[in-house]
Amino acid sequence: MTDDVRNIVLGVVAAGISAALGWVARTYLWKRRLRRKQAFFGLPDHSESLLVVNRGAGGPELSVMRYDVFALLELAALIKDCRAHAQVLPHDTARQGFGERTEFCVGGPASNRRMTAHLASLLPGVRVNADPEPGPDRGAFQIGAERYRLDPGKEEYVLLARLTAGQNDDSRPVFLFCGQTAITNQAATRYLARHHERLARTYGSRPFVLLLKVVSSQAYGPDVVELVADVTRTARSPLPAPAPRPSHRTS
Repeated sequence: MTDDVRNIVLGVVAAGISAALGWVARTYLWKRRLRRKQAFFGLPDHSESLLVVNRGAGGPELSVMRYDVFALLELAALIKDCRAHAQVLPHDTARQGFGERTEFCVGGPASNRRMTAHLASLLPGVRVNADPEPGPDRGAFQIGAERYRLDPGKEEYVLLARLTAGQNDDSRPVFLFCGQTAITNQAATRYLARHHERLARTYGSRPFVLLLKVVSSQAYGPDVVELVADVTRTARSPLPAPAPRPSHRTS
């Protein structure tokens, strides 16, 4: 074997080894990112999850508003990336507890009965004005002592939460997308899809509740979203009891 042939053979072998090492490294990094993503969403391989959505008021068939459909598509892509499966359930048929399967609950309490139950049991520090009558506080969020009013198309708020049942590390999380409008629900799911790696680094498996503001949705749709605050502590603490009304009775 001449020196030229030997150099060619050695070059081919070195290139093959480098390619194999590169493939192994990329595969390792990809699998590590996948495992982190699965752990954050509580979605191991071939696991089942629930997508709980509103049921339209027009009849018994399942019908979902356009922006809520877009929100479901965002979540379905996340679930597929985790190699998991999803079952879509209307809010008024999802009569089961939480913790056994990851749940994604979309919609405000005015149209989602299960969201109402989740807010009452998991976020006692949050009140949502679901009064159908028009008024300045219609749809407003009260989180602790702060109130966040809806300004349709200009400033709209949505809560994005990851919560678990009690202190059980084995329980699967429930994700809440509680918006003042349907487009804010989509904005929250898109925010989660874009920032889940940062949220996983920040919170790990700990619960969190984020208040997001959707800016100028009439012009920008669900794309311009600002993080207002981490309201986890306030949202999970019961609201103080209202002060008793003074008595006007005379002796």
